[in-house]
Amino acid sequence: MIPMEGGAQASTTTYSAMKETMLSPRFYTTDHEAMNAVDVSSVQAEWDYVIGELRADYNKGHFQRSPEFDQVSLDDMPEGLREEFKDFLVSSLTAEFSGCVLYAELKKRMTNPDVRELFALMARDESRHAGFINESLKGLGIGIDMGFLARSKKYTYFAPKFIFYATYLSEKIGYARYITIFRHLERNPQYRIHPIFKWFEQWCNDEFRHGEAFAVLMRSDPKLLEGRNRLWIRFFLIAVYATMYVRDHMRPHFHKAMGLDPDDYDRRVISLTSEISKQVFPFTIDTDHPAFWRGLDRLAKIGQTNEAEGKPKTLAARLRRMGRTTVAVATFARLYTLPVKRHALPATVRLQPVW
Repeated sequence: MIPMEGGAQASTTTYSAMKETMLSPRFYTTDHEAMNAVDVSSVQAEWDYVIGELRADYNKGHFQRSPEFDQVSLDDMPEGLREEFKDFLVSSLTAEFSGCVLYAELKKRMTNPDVRELFALMARDESRHAGFINESLKGLGIGIDMGFLARSKKYTYFAPKFIFYATYLSEKIGYARYITIFRHLERNPQYRIHPIFKWFEQWCNDEFRHGEAFAVLMRSDPKLLEGRNRLWIRFFLIAVYATMYVRDHMRPHFHKAMGLDPDDYDRRVISLTSEISKQVFPFTIDTDHPAFWRGLDRLAKIGQTNEAEGKPKTLAARLRRMGRTTVAVATFARLYTLPVKRHALPATVRLQPVW
């Protein structure tokens, strides 16, 4: 039993955050010496601007619960929505906190002043985000012991360049997701199932600024965007889009309650993320290709079937799951080989959030 305010329910929530699945957020470690050797001198002016934006700390004091948080009860939600909303919050907290843990560790081990300051500032932001979600969970009578989570979660090693690709995309797609939800609920407040969504506009700007920092980091080393590394960029683009699409289609009650069609929502988010990514990646996935959406739909159906069947308990069930896994791998491979749209990189890396 995890000792924690909130008792057994809180403990169960912490354990749910520790579950390892193909879709669950992971905790990462990396090569600290290689990260410490990063040289941003070739993009120093843009780097200084981005760091200045993070130093300004525009959201200091923003992440504070208001009294309306106490007016929401999970008991008032239908069971399907209740479970999916909890999963949304727990998954979001785990993703934010995993970044906080990685960046805090990098800050502790860095001597390079440029990257050390970046990771210190990002750890600050991600800690706020995770803490705010956890306060929201506690307001619902549950919560997560983040210290226990940091000690107990399995860590995955990622080379620095993979950290760059994955973090850049997760921050930019996070921006696209949050701003799309915020704008939708701004127009349709009757679908706002919890007050936390009122905080998404400034929150997503944190995500945008984090992505800007990693865009500049990647442009500081042209090799990261050339040669065989383009194969890795393509992999991460497909993986991030597919993971989001599958996860969203496993939350039908959540999206219905929010007045969102997950097909339309994900198409808008992927389209926006693809447009933003032109600032640093030399190509985008051809999301106009009909096979792209067919492939994502196939992966989503496999995910839904696996979720509905649960952990296989018989040989027949295990064989069925193995068959679906084979189809999923083949589908991902087909998505990977789809055409891409190439473009010249802009002279200036930085963007401003205008969506």
